[in-house]
Amino acid sequence: MYRTWLAPSGDLAADLRQIVAAEGDPTSEILAMKALANRNHDFASMTRLDRAIGKTLDRGGDIPASFQRERLAVLSTSTSGHLAPSIRVACLGRQIVCALYEPDFGQIQQELLDPGSGLHAFAPMTVLFADDPYSLFGTTGLAGIDDAAGAEAAVEDLVSSLRKRWRTVRTSFNAHIIQQLPFNPFVRLLGENESRLPGSPASLIAAFQARLRAACDEDGVDVIDLAHWSARDGLALWHSTALWHRSKQEVHPRCAPLYGDLVARLLAARRGKSAKCLVLDLDNTLWGGVIGDDGLEGIAIGQGSAVGEGHLALQHYAKMLARRGIILAVCSKNDHATAMLPFEQHPDMALRAADIASFVANWTDKAANLRRIASELNIGLDSLVFADDNPFERELIRQELPDVHVAELSDEPSDYAQILADSGWFESVLLTREDLAKTEQYRTNAERRALLDETTDLESYVGALAMELDSAPFTLLEMPRIVQLINKTNQFNLTTRRHGEAAVRKMLDDPDMVTRRFRLTDRFGDNGLIATVIGALQGDDKQTMVLDTWLMSCRVLGRRVEHAILNVMVDAAREVGARRIIGEYLPTERNGLVKSLYSDLGFSLIDQSDDRSRWLLDCSVYQPHPTSIRILG
Repeated sequence: MYRTWLAPSGDLAADLRQIVAAEGDPTSEILAMKALANRNHDFASMTRLDRAIGKTLDRGGDIPASFQRERLAVLSTSTSGHLAPSIRVACLGRQIVCALYEPDFGQIQQELLDPGSGLHAFAPMTVLFADDPYSLFGTTGLAGIDDAAGAEAAVEDLVSSLRKRWRTVRTSFNAHIIQQLPFNPFVRLLGENESRLPGSPASLIAAFQARLRAACDEDGVDVIDLAHWSARDGLALWHSTALWHRSKQEVHPRCAPLYGDLVARLLAARRGKSAKCLVLDLDNTLWGGVIGDDGLEGIAIGQGSAVGEGHLALQHYAKMLARRGIILAVCSKNDHATAMLPFEQHPDMALRAADIASFVANWTDKAANLRRIASELNIGLDSLVFADDNPFERELIRQELPDVHVAELSDEPSDYAQILADSGWFESVLLTREDLAKTEQYRTNAERRALLDETTDLESYVGALAMELDSAPFTLLEMPRIVQLINKTNQFNLTTRRHGEAAVRKMLDDPDMVTRRFRLTDRFGDNGLIATVIGALQGDDKQTMVLDTWLMSCRVLGRRVEHAILNVMVDAAREVGARRIIGEYLPTERNGLVKSLYSDLGFSLIDQSDDRSRWLLDCSVYQPHPTSIRILG
């Protein structure tokens, strides 16, 4: 089972020879191999590409600045070594260089509990528990269980044992956890009424899947749902009883590329690397036909047309994505007015103009237009997913804009929505209030830009917005959005330090940590939670507050919000007895816009090197920056 949303693999051997022949530095080679990783390879090709990537990494050198490193421990009760190459390759495709650790077979508990084990030396950032159904339930179910109460107790015991493992991981490593939900490989005892026997393997595993998923939700553990994928694709594709008996392989090698992608997309989502925007072509993508040639009456959408219903299914999927916070954009070679006609007048359209945050229809090449869309929305090119029925346009974008995710749409419009859903580019591990309001926020940003065009200077613009900034310490209620911001914000982010939920929770009870989150409203509406600042009190006298984290959503740039935030943080420092604030700037490929922030805000440079600068602000002589923003809280 390969990754069908990606372009065909091509001649991998020739591609690798070309990369090696170029004799580039390791950084350039990794970028080239990242492009290869985002092709639809089979198991053998994934293994070959993994070896080539490993040789390049072994040469040393810096990884690209936009990439992140990951240490993943795979703790499996079955043979899982054949999955490792696909995990590493899929991670590279999502800009993650992943080091893997797998203990000896059957050594999970020993590795977890022994401080001298290889697992403890590895110090994982993420731990994947891959429990196979045979190890959980045996080959005949849990013997002696023939009533519902006994089955429920047995399931609860199993889930409790797994939760104990999770606690051990968090205590020992403060690592994130992924738990595999097993599929059901067991033969049935009663046939179609299998659920009537509580102790049957099928009944137990169904109850276990439901209870384990609930426990994962309660404990903030991410899930790889093999039950879903095996049900959708067929168990025979994912699992071979012959391979299980011969080598204890739970996942069939042919499914390794997809399994690796399931792991990589979760790691990427936790690191803020999921896509934010779906960019849609129009003719023969959102509808059948060409609006400029066929007119409103001639394009195919909706009921009464098999082709039209397929296109409409894509529209419904896009609308559901928008409701959960994905931005929608249009990129079409068309006259703008003609392209807008179906959105404004066609009765069967599910999408309307109000659903589209950026609508670009002209005769400019699509690579330039995608750059324009990213600029308008103030997001990176790697936040875009491009859906276009035209193979020429798809390949053009792959060549010109390798950071853009390009969906390999089939010749069947009814498949479009499923292809995009399968890709995992929009993978999300949590959903916040701000996500649900994102389309509205981007649309009201256009109204704010219009106001800026009408005003003659920045101060008049800021005053006309009538902004209110609500400040408060971190709370558990807002934890999902706070953690999301910390792990997704790249541009206005002074240090780009990533903190998981467990680490942020610890800050709530630490007297040496000063936390503030900021919500912004204005005359056009609620911008939501837009900034977080974390300060750490240091020194014997605790009179120095070092800013570990200062980040802000780029949606609110250019409104002097940062000046108001500093006013709040100086007051917060004074409240806890700090006399000075030290800010750090750690440069990355993406945060150059805040390079001079501390200088602009009145900090004095303490020291500077290529990879860090430190700045000092004396709270005792600080005068608040004048601002028309009203501070609440």
